[in-house]
Formats: sequence, structure tokens, C-alpha cells
Amino acid sequence: MKRVAKCSCGNLTIELEGDPKMVVACNCLKCQKRTGSVFGVSAYFNEDQVSTVSGEKKVFSDISDENRKIKRNFCPSCGSTVYWSAEFMPSSVGVAVGCFENPKFPEPVASAWNESKHSWVRFPNNWRMSDTQKFG
Repeated sequence: MKRVAKCSCGNLTIELEGDPKMVVACNCLKCQKRTGSVFGVSAYFNEDQVSTVSGEKKVFSDISDENRKIKRNFCPSCGSTVYWSAEFMPSSVGVAVGCFENPKFPEPVASAWNESKHSWVRFPNNWRMSDTQKFG
């Protein structure tokens, strides 16, 4: 199955094959700032699932809440962050689920960084929960 994610203006696009290996709702402060919302939903794919990346992009390099490198690729025209690589998920590509424009995209299986989750946010009881990024 081909999956296409793109920025708000359609300039930056990433095409992937197959299903993500993990979908996570992240409540870390970095994702809150990245999305402008109270959490972000990320789909992680193996690097070899990426078939095409097209359009102009800019890269913002940052350090995660666990002091690990993350490189976010965003559109210089509309500012949407579409995909990223993160040290905590080696050989993977993270993609913002909202960029897929698919309301039937697979549901998250976990919620990370619940220590910085807004108190009024509720996730399903069947999701794995972690106060940080570690699920054990």
C-alpha cells in the first residue's frame, strides 16, 4: 500500500510503502511546539519504506527531551513539519500523521511523555502509556 504525506501547501511530499511499524501520540513539549497543539501523532516507518521525497525542504535540528538528536524536515513555504529522523528510532522515519490526509490511518498504540500531557487529555485505556519515551 502506497501512503503519501504532504505539507499544507502540497510542496513537500514523502511517499512510503506499507504500514507504519508504530504510531504514537506524543505529549512532549517539543511535539507540542512542533504542532501548535497539545500533542503530536507520529507514524514511524523503516527507512527502506520511503519510496520518494519531493519538494523543497528545510531542516531544523534539535535535541529531544531525552537529549537525543532529531532532524525535522519542514516546508519553507507553509512551515508544516512533514517528516523527521530521530536518534531514539534509528533506521526509521517519523511522519506527522495529519499530513497523510487519511481519516482511516492506523490508530496509535501508545502515548509517550505523559508527564507533560495536559491534564484534560484522555487516551484509550488499551494504549501503552509512558511518562517518558520508554515503554517497558
